[in-house]
Amino acid sequence: MYCPTYKRVLLKLSGETLMGKHTFGIDPEVVDSIAAEIQEVAALGVQLGIVIGGGNIFRGLAASAKGMERTSADYMGMLATVINSLALQSALERAGVPTRVQTAIEMREVAEPFIQRRAIRHLEKGRVVVFAAGTGNPYFTTDTAAVLRAVEIRADIILKATKVNGVYDRDPLQYTDAVMYNKISYTDVLTKNLKVMDATAISLCRDNGLPLNVFNLQKTGNIMRVICGENVGTIVGG
Repeated sequence: MYCPTYKRVLLKLSGETLMGKHTFGIDPEVVDSIAAEIQEVAALGVQLGIVIGGGNIFRGLAASAKGMERTSADYMGMLATVINSLALQSALERAGVPTRVQTAIEMREVAEPFIQRRAIRHLEKGRVVVFAAGTGNPYFTTDTAAVLRAVEIRADIILKATKVNGVYDRDPLQYTDAVMYNKISYTDVLTKNLKVMDATAISLCRDNGLPLNVFNLQKTGNIMRVICGENVGTIVGG
């Protein structure tokens, strides 16, 4: 029987995770698979908040680079995260997991507005809370939003699910001799310019002493392994 190491966690998913083998949009089978893993974790009594990116639908920074006004592009990206959050909520509820979506941009017809105390109360009642629309402000990534929400709900750790096994000294998808770290400090991530999260997000983790575990989501069961304290991926902290 698994024994969870953490009581309350924030899981950060990239929007690209939801694409599966497609090049755009949402693959329902992938969303259902992620929901099944989350259901197993929630069944242990772990309180779980989730932040999802929107890159599978729209990426504000990329659009800005092509000439779109940055503020508008970023708001479009925030709306993409709402679409992904609603898709995950639907999959989780089909799996029997009570779920709430809270958005940083008010849209009461589809989700609750983000209210810190309400979010914590949902978690205490055993509901998964999906935080959508980033921070509600342009020029901030969903990585920064994930750290901000983790601090606000007083999470024990952030779990960043990726397509690689952890944090490497350089891109393992481009360099076969890239070396993975088992543990690395916030400062080293910043000074070595490692692309774990953006600098604002890492700095916010450091300032609040919030550990970060980077791991491969494509290996089934990894969420559970991390939650239960197995040595999976890379720990960023200290």
